[in-house]
Amino acid sequence: MKKLTKFLLNKIPRPMLIKMSIWARPLIYQFFKGDKFYDPIDGRSYRKFLPYGYGKQRENALSPGTLSLERHRQMYLYLQNETDFFIKNYKVLHIAPEQEFLRKFKRMSNLNYISADLYSPIVDVKADILDLPFENESFDIIFCNHVLEHIQDDAKAMSELYRVMKPGGWGILQVPMKNSLEKTYEDFTITDPKERQKHFGQYDHVRWYGMDYFDRLKDAGFEVEANFYSQQFSDAEIKKYGLRLNEILPIVLKK
Repeated sequence: MKKLTKFLLNKIPRPMLIKMSIWARPLIYQFFKGDKFYDPIDGRSYRKFLPYGYGKQRENALSPGTLSLERHRQMYLYLQNETDFFIKNYKVLHIAPEQEFLRKFKRMSNLNYISADLYSPIVDVKADILDLPFENESFDIIFCNHVLEHIQDDAKAMSELYRVMKPGGWGILQVPMKNSLEKTYEDFTITDPKERQKHFGQYDHVRWYGMDYFDRLKDAGFEVEANFYSQQFSDAEIKKYGLRLNEILPIVLKK
């Protein structure tokens, strides 16, 4: 299973992976249903989660039913337990939306939910994050998860997200981070996919973010909260939900 997951991630183009997973998910769920792990996104229990990783694979990372990873489940639990996202009327922009989030959020009657991406075949709007086709101060909430590490001019991308967010708005902007890294590691001369895999953890990444990621967000105008949300759960809950203890949830606000 590890070899198959690694092959699919590294060899199949992402738009094709998205299309394949749409029909594959219901079949995968039937095989893995059980009672050891619980995915809060679909409310189902599983006998195990799947391994995941472009390089070294993490055990019990990928939920078979939603294809959610640890960071997705942490985000969902935060939205469910700490916000009024599921109750209040909001206009939401979701950049490069995760499949299960798109499916779930699109059906919520309290949301005016707009998904956008440059390549995904399932979004509402084809859009470049460096030049978003939206008016200033359009959205109450913005989600943009594991996108900025692909963008060379991430400062421009952050400024675009800030521009289209309403005053009083907030968002979750997750990126791959090394908590032990004070300064972001990036080198734009590294363009070979194998070298990018070695240096940045994935063949199409251009950096590893360090803790100065929050300074970059502040430079774009945001107020920032580095939320270690998974630390509020017990060891048993962390294992059941398949969370990572020290994964940071970056929450941004616009005054």
